[in-house]
Amino acid sequence: MWRRAGLSWRWNMHRRLCTAAPRQIVDEGDWFYSSEWWGSESESEFNGNTVYRTVSEKGNGVVSVLAYPSSRPNRVYWPETEKWLQQRYAKIDPGYEQNGHFRILGYQWRVLRFNDNTRQSTVKIMAAYRETEPGSICIMQLAQCLAIPYVKSMVSLGLSTIVSSNYDLMAAVNGKKRMHILCIGHGGGSLPLFLASKIQGAVIHAVEIDPIVITASVQAMGFPAFSVMTPSGKRALSKPDIINEVMWKGIHERLYLYESDAEKFVVENNNLYDIIFIDAYDGDDIFPNKLWDPHSPFLKSLSDQLHPKHGTVVVNLHADTNISNPNESVSYFYQRILPVGKYVSRVCKAYKDVLIGNEQTSSNGKAGSGIGFTISVPWVCNTSLVVCRGFGLSSGLVNRDMVVNTLISKSVKVDHINMSFSGQGKKLGSGDNDDMGIIARLSRAVSDSPITDVTKRAASDAAYVTKKLLKSTGKAAWYAGTTFLVLIVPLIIEMDREQQFTDMELQQQSLLGSPPPLSPPK
Repeated sequence: MWRRAGLSWRWNMHRRLCTAAPRQIVDEGDWFYSSEWWGSESESEFNGNTVYRTVSEKGNGVVSVLAYPSSRPNRVYWPETEKWLQQRYAKIDPGYEQNGHFRILGYQWRVLRFNDNTRQSTVKIMAAYRETEPGSICIMQLAQCLAIPYVKSMVSLGLSTIVSSNYDLMAAVNGKKRMHILCIGHGGGSLPLFLASKIQGAVIHAVEIDPIVITASVQAMGFPAFSVMTPSGKRALSKPDIINEVMWKGIHERLYLYESDAEKFVVENNNLYDIIFIDAYDGDDIFPNKLWDPHSPFLKSLSDQLHPKHGTVVVNLHADTNISNPNESVSYFYQRILPVGKYVSRVCKAYKDVLIGNEQTSSNGKAGSGIGFTISVPWVCNTSLVVCRGFGLSSGLVNRDMVVNTLISKSVKVDHINMSFSGQGKKLGSGDNDDMGIIARLSRAVSDSPITDVTKRAASDAAYVTKKLLKSTGKAAWYAGTTFLVLIVPLIIEMDREQQFTDMELQQQSLLGSPPPLSPPK
Protein backbone atom coordinates (compact mmCIF):
# COMPACT_ATOMS: atom_id res chain seq x y z
CA MET A 1 0.00 0.00 0.00
CA TRP A 2 1.23 3.46 -0.71
CA ARG A 3 0.46 7.12 -0.47
CA ARG A 4 1.16 9.40 -3.38
CA ALA A 5 2.77 12.80 -3.43
CA GLY A 6 0.67 15.96 -3.69
CA LEU A 7 -1.74 15.80 -6.62
CA SER A 8 -0.74 19.12 -8.15
CA TRP A 9 2.92 18.14 -8.15
CA ARG A 10 2.22 14.72 -9.58
CA TRP A 11 0.24 15.90 -12.57
CA ASN A 12 2.64 18.76 -13.16
CA MET A 13 5.53 16.29 -13.34
CA HIS A 14 3.50 13.96 -15.55
CA ARG A 15 2.83 16.87 -17.91
CA ARG A 16 6.53 17.67 -18.04
CA LEU A 17 7.36 14.07 -18.90
CA CYS A 18 4.69 13.91 -21.60
CA THR A 19 5.91 17.09 -23.29
CA ALA A 20 9.54 16.08 -23.18
CA ALA A 21 11.36 14.60 -26.15
CA PRO A 22 10.13 11.08 -27.01
CA ARG A 23 12.00 8.35 -25.23
CA GLN A 24 11.98 4.59 -25.30
CA ILE A 25 10.63 3.11 -22.08
CA VAL A 26 11.50 -0.56 -21.77
CA ASP A 27 10.02 -1.01 -18.31
CA GLU A 28 6.27 -1.57 -18.73
CA GLY A 29 5.79 -0.74 -15.05
CA ASP A 30 7.47 2.65 -15.42
CA TRP A 31 5.77 5.41 -13.40
CA PHE A 32 5.32 7.19 -16.72
CA TYR A 33 2.32 4.89 -17.29
CA SER A 34 0.69 5.56 -13.92
CA SER A 35 -1.90 7.83 -15.50
CA GLU A 36 -3.31 4.75 -17.25
CA TRP A 37 -4.35 3.08 -14.02
CA TRP A 38 -4.66 5.91 -11.53
CA GLY A 39 -8.00 7.02 -12.96
CA SER A 40 -9.89 10.28 -12.56
CA GLU A 41 -10.65 11.64 -9.11
CA SER A 42 -13.77 13.36 -10.43
CA GLU A 43 -15.82 10.17 -10.82
CA SER A 44 -16.84 7.71 -8.14
CA GLU A 45 -15.54 4.67 -9.98
CA PHE A 46 -12.31 6.36 -11.07
CA ASN A 47 -13.08 5.57 -14.74
CA GLY A 48 -12.25 1.91 -14.22
CA ASN A 49 -14.29 -1.21 -14.83
CA THR A 50 -15.05 -3.09 -11.60
CA VAL A 51 -14.19 -6.78 -12.06
CA TYR A 52 -14.32 -7.83 -8.40
CA ARG A 53 -16.05 -6.37 -5.36
CA THR A 54 -16.97 -7.72 -1.94
CA VAL A 55 -16.86 -6.80 1.75
CA SER A 56 -13.98 -7.90 3.96
CA GLU A 57 -14.44 -9.16 7.51
CA LYS A 58 -10.78 -8.58 8.34
CA GLY A 59 -10.70 -4.79 8.62
CA ASN A 60 -10.18 -3.95 4.95
CA GLY A 61 -13.69 -2.68 4.29
CA VAL A 62 -14.89 -2.96 0.71
CA VAL A 63 -12.31 -4.86 -1.34
CA SER A 64 -12.53 -4.22 -5.07
CA VAL A 65 -10.46 -4.69 -8.20
CA LEU A 66 -10.74 -2.21 -11.07
CA ALA A 67 -9.52 -2.81 -14.60
CA TYR A 68 -7.97 -0.20 -16.91
CA PRO A 69 -6.73 -0.67 -20.48
CA SER A 70 -2.96 -0.78 -20.94
CA SER A 71 -1.13 0.73 -23.89
CA ARG A 72 1.70 -1.78 -23.64
CA PRO A 73 2.79 -4.15 -25.01
CA ASN A 74 2.04 -3.16 -28.56
CA ARG A 75 -0.06 -5.54 -30.65
CA VAL A 76 2.93 -6.34 -32.85
CA TYR A 77 4.37 -8.35 -29.95
CA TRP A 78 1.23 -10.39 -29.26
CA PRO A 79 1.94 -13.16 -31.82
CA GLU A 80 5.31 -13.79 -30.17
CA THR A 81 3.61 -14.32 -26.81
CA GLU A 82 0.94 -16.54 -28.40
CA LYS A 83 3.72 -18.67 -29.88
CA TRP A 84 5.38 -18.89 -26.45
CA LEU A 85 2.13 -20.12 -24.90
CA GLN A 86 1.71 -22.71 -27.64
CA GLN A 87 5.26 -23.98 -27.13
CA ARG A 88 4.68 -24.24 -23.39
CA TYR A 89 1.49 -26.20 -23.99
CA ALA A 90 3.25 -28.61 -26.37
CA LYS A 91 5.90 -29.38 -23.74
CA ILE A 92 3.38 -29.93 -20.96
CA ASP A 93 0.84 -31.92 -23.00
CA PRO A 94 2.77 -33.51 -25.90
CA GLY A 95 0.63 -35.05 -28.60
CA TYR A 96 -2.19 -32.56 -28.10
CA GLU A 97 -0.51 -29.49 -29.52
CA GLN A 98 -3.64 -28.63 -31.50
CA ASN A 99 -5.32 -27.75 -28.20
CA GLY A 100 -2.66 -25.21 -27.37
CA HIS A 101 -3.37 -22.48 -29.89
CA PHE A 102 -3.83 -19.34 -27.81
CA ARG A 103 -5.14 -15.95 -28.79
CA ILE A 104 -4.47 -12.86 -26.71
CA LEU A 105 -7.48 -10.66 -25.99
CA GLY A 106 -5.49 -7.80 -24.53
CA TYR A 107 -3.61 -6.39 -21.55
CA GLN A 108 -5.02 -4.52 -18.57
CA TRP A 109 -3.95 -2.84 -15.39
CA ARG A 110 -5.74 -4.31 -12.37
CA VAL A 111 -5.88 -2.16 -9.23
CA LEU A 112 -6.78 -3.59 -5.82
CA ARG A 113 -8.52 -1.02 -3.63
CA PHE A 114 -9.77 -0.87 -0.08
CA ASN A 115 -12.89 1.13 0.78
CA ASP A 116 -13.15 2.59 -2.74
CA ASN A 117 -10.27 4.90 -1.92
CA THR A 118 -6.93 3.36 -1.04
CA ARG A 119 -5.08 1.80 -3.94
CA GLN A 120 -3.47 -1.19 -2.29
CA SER A 121 -1.78 -2.87 -5.24
CA THR A 122 -1.42 -2.56 -9.01
CA VAL A 123 -0.51 -5.30 -11.47
CA LYS A 124 -0.64 -5.81 -15.22
CA ILE A 125 -2.46 -8.86 -16.59
CA MET A 126 -2.69 -10.60 -19.93
CA ALA A 127 -6.06 -12.06 -20.97
CA ALA A 128 -6.06 -14.95 -23.43
CA TYR A 129 -8.14 -17.91 -24.59
CA ARG A 130 -7.61 -21.20 -26.40
CA GLU A 131 -9.10 -21.49 -29.86
CA THR A 132 -10.59 -24.86 -28.89
CA GLU A 133 -12.36 -23.23 -25.93
CA PRO A 134 -13.11 -19.63 -26.97
CA GLY A 135 -15.49 -19.13 -24.06
CA SER A 136 -12.85 -19.95 -21.46
CA ILE A 137 -10.69 -16.92 -20.69
CA CYS A 138 -7.55 -17.13 -18.57
CA ILE A 139 -5.66 -14.22 -17.06
CA MET A 140 -1.99 -14.15 -16.24
CA GLN A 141 -0.23 -11.55 -14.12
CA LEU A 142 2.93 -10.23 -15.78
CA ALA A 143 5.52 -11.13 -13.18
CA GLN A 144 8.25 -8.80 -14.44
CA CYS A 145 6.03 -5.69 -14.34
CA LEU A 146 6.25 -3.82 -11.04
CA ALA A 147 4.10 -0.70 -11.31
CA ILE A 148 4.54 0.80 -7.84
CA PRO A 149 7.81 2.62 -7.04
CA TYR A 150 7.99 1.47 -3.44
CA VAL A 151 7.83 -2.19 -4.53
CA LYS A 152 10.79 -1.59 -6.84
CA SER A 153 12.55 0.12 -3.97
CA MET A 154 11.93 -2.85 -1.66
CA VAL A 155 13.23 -5.34 -4.23
CA SER A 156 16.30 -3.28 -5.16
CA LEU A 157 17.26 -2.47 -1.59
CA GLY A 158 16.60 -5.96 -0.29
CA LEU A 159 18.65 -7.75 -2.94
CA SER A 160 21.51 -5.25 -2.92
CA THR A 161 21.69 -5.42 0.87
CA ILE A 162 21.69 -9.20 1.17
CA VAL A 163 24.42 -9.39 -1.50
CA SER A 164 26.36 -6.91 0.64
CA SER A 165 26.23 -9.54 3.39
CA ASN A 166 28.11 -11.98 1.14
CA TYR A 167 25.00 -13.93 0.17
CA ASP A 168 25.49 -15.77 -3.14
CA LEU A 169 22.51 -14.38 -5.04
CA MET A 170 23.80 -15.64 -8.38
CA ALA A 171 23.61 -19.23 -7.16
CA ALA A 172 20.03 -18.66 -6.00
CA VAL A 173 19.04 -16.99 -9.29
CA ASN A 174 20.42 -19.98 -11.21
CA GLY A 175 18.66 -22.47 -8.93
CA LYS A 176 21.88 -23.85 -7.45
CA LYS A 177 20.84 -22.98 -3.90
CA ARG A 178 17.60 -22.30 -2.05
CA MET A 179 16.69 -18.76 -1.09
CA HIS A 180 14.01 -18.75 1.60
CA ILE A 181 11.79 -15.66 1.42
CA LEU A 182 8.87 -14.52 3.56
CA CYS A 183 6.40 -11.89 2.31
CA ILE A 184 4.02 -10.52 4.95
CA GLY A 185 1.08 -8.79 3.30
CA HIS A 186 0.09 -10.14 -0.11
CA GLY A 187 -2.05 -7.59 -1.94
CA GLY A 188 -2.06 -8.46 -5.63
CA GLY A 189 1.04 -10.61 -5.23
CA SER A 190 3.39 -8.69 -7.53
CA LEU A 191 6.37 -8.84 -5.14
CA PRO A 192 6.45 -12.61 -4.47
CA LEU A 193 5.64 -13.37 -8.10
CA PHE A 194 8.49 -11.18 -9.35
CA LEU A 195 10.96 -12.83 -7.00
CA ALA A 196 9.80 -16.37 -7.86
CA SER A 197 10.04 -15.68 -11.58
CA LYS A 198 13.51 -14.13 -11.40
CA ILE A 199 15.14 -16.33 -8.74
CA GLN A 200 14.94 -20.02 -9.65
CA GLY A 201 16.03 -21.08 -6.18
CA ALA A 202 13.52 -18.91 -4.34
CA VAL A 203 11.01 -20.64 -2.07
CA ILE A 204 8.50 -18.00 -1.05
CA HIS A 205 6.00 -18.02 1.80
CA ALA A 206 3.41 -15.25 1.44
CA VAL A 207 1.14 -14.49 4.39
CA GLU A 208 -2.17 -12.64 4.04
CA ILE A 209 -4.73 -12.25 6.82
CA ASP A 210 -7.70 -11.54 4.56
CA PRO A 211 -9.16 -14.41 2.47
CA ILE A 212 -10.98 -11.84 0.32
CA VAL A 213 -7.64 -10.33 -0.73
CA ILE A 214 -6.32 -13.79 -1.59
CA THR A 215 -9.40 -14.53 -3.70
CA ALA A 216 -9.15 -11.17 -5.44
CA SER A 217 -5.48 -11.70 -6.29
CA VAL A 218 -6.14 -15.12 -7.82
CA GLN A 219 -9.47 -14.52 -9.55
CA ALA A 220 -9.06 -10.92 -10.67
CA MET A 221 -5.32 -10.21 -10.68
CA GLY A 222 -3.90 -13.35 -12.25
CA PHE A 223 -1.87 -14.71 -9.31
CA PRO A 224 -1.16 -18.46 -9.56
CA ALA A 225 -4.03 -20.44 -7.99
CA PHE A 226 -1.80 -23.42 -7.19
CA SER A 227 0.06 -21.33 -4.61
CA VAL A 228 -2.91 -21.15 -2.21
CA MET A 229 -2.48 -23.21 0.96
CA THR A 230 -5.02 -24.66 3.39
CA PRO A 231 -4.88 -24.18 7.19
CA SER A 232 -3.50 -27.73 7.43
CA GLY A 233 -0.48 -26.71 5.35
CA LYS A 234 -1.47 -28.54 2.16
CA ARG A 235 -2.16 -27.16 -1.29
CA ALA A 236 -5.75 -26.07 -1.82
CA LEU A 237 -5.45 -27.61 -5.31
CA SER A 238 -3.95 -31.09 -5.28
CA LYS A 239 -2.87 -30.64 -8.89
CA PRO A 240 -2.73 -27.58 -11.15
CA ASP A 241 -4.81 -27.66 -14.31
CA ILE A 242 -3.23 -27.58 -17.75
CA ILE A 243 -3.62 -23.82 -18.19
CA ASN A 244 -1.97 -23.04 -14.86
CA GLU A 245 0.86 -25.37 -15.83
CA VAL A 246 1.31 -23.55 -19.13
CA MET A 247 1.46 -20.18 -17.43
CA TRP A 248 3.31 -21.01 -14.24
CA LYS A 249 5.16 -24.34 -14.39
CA GLY A 250 8.53 -23.91 -12.70
CA ILE A 251 7.25 -20.95 -10.68
CA HIS A 252 4.03 -21.77 -8.83
CA GLU A 253 5.58 -24.89 -7.23
CA ARG A 254 7.80 -22.53 -5.19
CA LEU A 255 5.03 -20.19 -4.09
CA TYR A 256 3.08 -20.83 -0.88
CA LEU A 257 0.26 -18.41 -0.08
CA TYR A 258 -1.08 -18.75 3.46
CA GLU A 259 -4.23 -17.21 4.93
CA SER A 260 -3.04 -16.28 8.40
CA ASP A 261 -2.48 -13.52 10.87
CA ALA A 262 1.17 -12.50 10.48
CA GLU A 263 1.96 -12.77 14.19
CA LYS A 264 0.31 -16.19 14.45
CA PHE A 265 2.16 -17.48 11.40
CA VAL A 266 5.56 -16.33 12.59
CA VAL A 267 5.09 -17.48 16.19
CA GLU A 268 3.88 -20.95 15.21
CA ASN A 269 6.58 -21.72 12.64
CA ASN A 270 10.27 -22.50 12.91
CA ASN A 271 11.34 -21.54 9.40
CA LEU A 272 14.65 -19.80 8.74
CA TYR A 273 14.46 -17.01 6.16
CA ASP A 274 17.20 -15.31 4.18
CA ILE A 275 15.12 -12.23 3.45
CA ILE A 276 11.74 -10.96 4.68
CA PHE A 277 9.50 -8.34 3.05
CA ILE A 278 6.77 -6.66 5.10
CA ASP A 279 3.96 -4.54 3.63
CA ALA A 280 1.01 -4.95 5.95
CA TYR A 281 -1.20 -1.84 6.03
CA ASP A 282 -4.90 -2.49 6.57
CA GLY A 283 -8.03 -0.88 5.10
CA ASP A 284 -7.69 2.06 7.48
CA ASP A 285 -4.15 2.68 6.23
CA ILE A 286 -2.66 1.54 9.54
CA PHE A 287 0.46 -0.54 10.11
CA PRO A 288 -0.67 -2.72 13.07
CA ASN A 289 1.13 -1.93 16.28
CA LYS A 290 1.79 -5.59 17.06
CA LEU A 291 3.95 -5.78 13.93
CA TRP A 292 6.37 -3.17 15.24
CA ASP A 293 5.98 -3.25 19.03
CA PRO A 294 9.48 -4.15 20.30
CA HIS A 295 7.89 -6.26 23.05
CA SER A 296 5.53 -8.15 20.76
CA PRO A 297 5.81 -11.89 20.10
CA PHE A 298 5.92 -11.04 16.41
CA LEU A 299 9.25 -9.21 16.37
CA LYS A 300 10.84 -11.62 18.82
CA SER A 301 9.81 -14.64 16.72
CA LEU A 302 10.83 -12.84 13.54
CA SER A 303 14.28 -12.36 15.01
CA ASP A 304 14.54 -16.09 15.69
CA GLN A 305 13.60 -16.89 12.08
CA LEU A 306 16.00 -14.44 10.43
CA HIS A 307 19.26 -15.94 9.17
CA PRO A 308 21.99 -15.04 11.68
CA LYS A 309 24.68 -14.17 9.12
CA HIS A 310 22.91 -12.38 6.26
CA GLY A 311 19.25 -12.15 7.27
CA THR A 312 17.64 -9.03 5.79
CA VAL A 313 14.25 -7.45 6.53
CA VAL A 314 12.65 -4.82 4.27
CA VAL A 315 9.58 -2.94 5.52
CA ASN A 316 7.32 -0.58 3.59
CA LEU A 317 6.33 2.45 5.68
CA HIS A 318 4.22 5.48 4.95
CA ALA A 319 5.64 8.91 5.59
CA ASP A 320 4.29 10.53 8.73
CA THR A 321 2.68 13.38 6.81
CA ASN A 322 1.43 13.88 3.29
CA ILE A 323 3.40 15.88 0.75
CA SER A 324 1.83 18.93 -0.76
CA ASN A 325 3.69 21.26 -3.08
CA PRO A 326 1.60 24.32 -3.84
CA ASN A 327 4.78 26.19 -4.73
CA GLU A 328 5.97 24.49 -7.92
CA SER A 329 9.23 26.46 -7.77
CA VAL A 330 10.37 24.34 -4.82
CA SER A 331 12.01 21.12 -5.92
CA TYR A 332 10.09 17.97 -5.01
CA PHE A 333 13.36 16.24 -4.17
CA TYR A 334 14.09 18.94 -1.63
CA GLN A 335 10.77 18.19 0.03
CA ARG A 336 11.58 14.51 0.38
CA ILE A 337 13.32 15.26 3.64
CA LEU A 338 10.21 16.68 5.28
CA PRO A 339 7.75 13.86 5.94
CA VAL A 340 9.89 11.55 8.06
CA GLY A 341 9.18 11.98 11.74
CA LYS A 342 8.55 10.25 15.04
CA TYR A 343 6.31 7.42 13.83
CA VAL A 344 8.76 6.15 11.22
CA SER A 345 11.62 6.61 13.68
CA ARG A 346 9.85 4.52 16.33
CA VAL A 347 9.17 1.69 13.88
CA CYS A 348 12.76 1.77 12.65
CA LYS A 349 14.17 1.74 16.15
CA ALA A 350 11.98 -1.21 17.16
CA TYR A 351 13.13 -3.32 14.22
CA LYS A 352 16.76 -2.35 14.67
CA ASP A 353 16.79 -3.03 18.42
CA VAL A 354 15.03 -6.39 18.22
CA LEU A 355 16.62 -7.80 15.08
CA ILE A 356 20.22 -6.65 15.44
CA GLY A 357 20.44 -5.24 18.96
CA ASN A 358 20.70 -1.68 20.20
CA GLU A 359 24.45 -1.75 20.66
CA GLN A 360 25.55 -3.05 17.29
CA THR A 361 28.00 -0.21 16.92
CA SER A 362 29.90 1.23 19.79
CA SER A 363 30.97 4.84 20.19
CA ASN A 364 34.37 4.10 18.68
CA GLY A 365 32.81 2.87 15.42
CA LYS A 366 33.60 -0.83 15.87
CA ALA A 367 31.30 -3.12 13.88
CA GLY A 368 28.75 -5.35 15.52
CA SER A 369 26.00 -7.57 14.21
CA GLY A 370 24.33 -5.46 11.52
CA ILE A 371 22.89 -2.15 10.39
CA GLY A 372 19.58 -0.46 9.72
CA PHE A 373 18.73 2.38 7.33
CA THR A 374 15.78 3.93 5.55
CA ILE A 375 15.26 5.26 2.03
CA SER A 376 12.52 7.62 0.86
CA VAL A 377 10.84 6.55 -2.36
CA PRO A 378 10.37 8.99 -5.26
CA TRP A 379 6.91 9.73 -6.69
CA VAL A 380 5.04 8.41 -3.65
CA CYS A 381 5.12 9.16 0.08
CA ASN A 382 6.70 5.90 1.21
CA THR A 383 9.83 4.93 3.08
CA SER A 384 11.69 1.63 2.78
CA LEU A 385 13.24 0.41 6.02
CA VAL A 386 16.07 -2.13 5.74
CA VAL A 387 17.56 -4.03 8.66
CA CYS A 388 20.38 -6.44 7.90
CA ARG A 389 22.59 -8.80 9.85
CA GLY A 390 26.13 -8.89 8.57
CA PHE A 391 26.41 -6.43 5.70
CA GLY A 392 30.11 -7.18 5.22
CA LEU A 393 30.99 -5.53 8.51
CA SER A 394 33.97 -7.73 9.20
CA SER A 395 36.34 -4.89 8.30
CA GLY A 396 35.93 -3.57 11.83
CA LEU A 397 34.90 0.01 11.11
CA VAL A 398 31.42 1.16 10.16
CA ASN A 399 30.51 4.54 8.76
CA ARG A 400 27.95 5.85 6.35
CA ASP A 401 30.41 6.22 3.48
CA MET A 402 31.25 2.53 3.75
CA VAL A 403 27.57 1.57 3.73
CA VAL A 404 26.76 3.80 0.74
CA ASN A 405 29.76 2.62 -1.27
CA THR A 406 28.99 -1.01 -0.50
CA LEU A 407 25.40 -0.62 -1.64
CA ILE A 408 26.54 1.07 -4.85
CA SER A 409 28.97 -1.70 -5.74
CA LYS A 410 26.54 -4.49 -4.86
CA SER A 411 23.66 -2.89 -6.76
CA VAL A 412 25.87 -3.06 -9.85
CA LYS A 413 26.46 -6.74 -9.14
CA VAL A 414 22.71 -7.33 -8.84
CA ASP A 415 22.23 -5.41 -12.09
CA HIS A 416 24.44 -7.86 -13.96
CA ILE A 417 22.13 -10.67 -12.92
CA ASN A 418 18.99 -10.92 -15.06
CA MET A 419 16.80 -9.10 -12.53
CA SER A 420 15.38 -6.46 -14.85
CA PHE A 421 12.03 -4.77 -14.25
CA SER A 422 11.64 -4.92 -18.02
CA GLY A 423 9.35 -7.36 -19.75
CA GLN A 424 11.78 -7.68 -22.64
CA GLY A 425 14.56 -9.37 -20.70
CA LYS A 426 17.00 -6.54 -21.16
CA LYS A 427 20.50 -7.49 -20.16
CA LEU A 428 21.60 -5.11 -17.49
CA GLY A 429 24.98 -3.60 -17.02
CA SER A 430 25.46 -2.47 -20.60
CA GLY A 431 25.36 1.24 -21.08
CA ASP A 432 25.21 1.94 -17.37
CA ASN A 433 28.66 3.44 -16.95
CA ASP A 434 27.47 7.00 -17.41
CA ASP A 435 24.68 6.52 -14.90
CA MET A 436 27.06 4.99 -12.39
CA GLY A 437 29.23 8.07 -12.72
CA ILE A 438 26.22 10.06 -11.59
CA ILE A 439 25.68 7.70 -8.68
CA ALA A 440 29.27 8.06 -7.61
CA ARG A 441 29.08 11.86 -7.79
CA LEU A 442 25.90 11.93 -5.78
CA SER A 443 27.23 9.52 -3.18
CA ARG A 444 30.30 11.69 -2.71
CA ALA A 445 28.06 14.71 -2.29
CA VAL A 446 26.10 12.80 0.33
CA SER A 447 29.20 11.76 2.19
CA ASP A 448 31.00 15.08 2.23
CA SER A 449 28.28 17.53 3.18
CA PRO A 450 26.00 18.22 6.12
CA ILE A 451 22.30 17.65 5.62
CA THR A 452 21.22 21.14 4.61
CA ASP A 453 24.06 21.73 2.13
CA VAL A 454 23.59 18.30 0.58
CA THR A 455 19.86 18.86 0.22
CA LYS A 456 20.41 22.08 -1.72
CA ARG A 457 23.04 20.48 -3.91
CA ALA A 458 20.90 17.44 -4.67
CA ALA A 459 17.94 19.65 -5.53
CA SER A 460 20.01 21.41 -8.19
CA ASP A 461 21.25 18.06 -9.57
CA ALA A 462 17.84 16.33 -9.52
CA ALA A 463 16.70 17.28 -13.03
CA TYR A 464 19.95 16.11 -14.65
CA VAL A 465 20.05 12.86 -12.70
CA THR A 466 16.38 12.11 -13.34
CA LYS A 467 16.89 12.60 -17.08
CA LYS A 468 19.66 10.02 -17.02
CA LEU A 469 17.66 7.60 -14.89
CA LEU A 470 14.72 7.70 -17.29
CA LYS A 471 16.90 6.03 -19.92
CA SER A 472 17.41 2.85 -17.92
CA THR A 473 15.35 0.16 -16.25
CA GLY A 474 18.26 -1.47 -14.45
CA LYS A 475 18.38 -1.80 -10.70
CA ALA A 476 21.49 0.31 -10.45
CA ALA A 477 19.67 3.21 -12.06
CA TRP A 478 16.52 2.63 -10.04
CA TYR A 479 18.65 2.26 -6.96
CA ALA A 480 20.20 5.64 -7.67
CA GLY A 481 16.76 7.17 -7.98
CA THR A 482 15.43 5.68 -4.77
CA THR A 483 18.51 6.23 -2.69
CA PHE A 484 21.09 8.68 -3.78
CA LEU A 485 18.66 11.38 -4.71
CA VAL A 486 17.21 10.84 -1.30
CA LEU A 487 20.11 9.63 0.76
CA ILE A 488 20.79 13.32 0.85
CA VAL A 489 18.77 12.79 3.99
CA PRO A 490 20.92 10.55 6.14
CA LEU A 491 17.89 9.37 8.05
CA ILE A 492 19.00 6.33 9.47
CA ILE A 493 22.02 4.87 8.18
CA GLU A 494 21.81 4.18 11.84
CA MET A 495 25.07 3.35 13.48
CA ASP A 496 24.58 3.87 17.14
CA ARG A 497 21.76 4.73 19.49
CA GLU A 498 18.47 6.47 20.01
CA GLN A 499 20.16 9.86 20.09
CA GLN A 500 20.47 9.72 16.31
CA PHE A 501 16.71 9.67 15.99
CA THR A 502 16.43 12.72 18.21
CA ASP A 503 19.14 14.56 16.27
CA MET A 504 17.44 13.82 12.97
CA GLU A 505 14.07 15.03 14.24
CA LEU A 506 15.69 18.28 15.38
CA GLN A 507 17.29 18.73 11.96
CA GLN A 508 13.98 18.11 10.21
CA GLN A 509 12.13 20.53 12.48
CA SER A 510 14.80 23.14 11.84
CA LEU A 511 14.39 22.73 8.10
CA LEU A 512 10.65 23.06 8.48
CA GLY A 513 11.11 26.27 10.38
CA SER A 514 9.06 25.02 13.33
CA PRO A 515 10.04 24.55 16.96
CA PRO A 516 11.82 21.28 17.76
CA PRO A 517 9.87 18.63 19.68
CA LEU A 518 10.12 18.55 23.42
CA SER A 519 12.55 16.04 24.82
CA PRO A 520 10.90 13.07 26.52
CA PRO A 521 11.02 13.06 30.31
CA LYS A 522 13.99 11.33 31.81
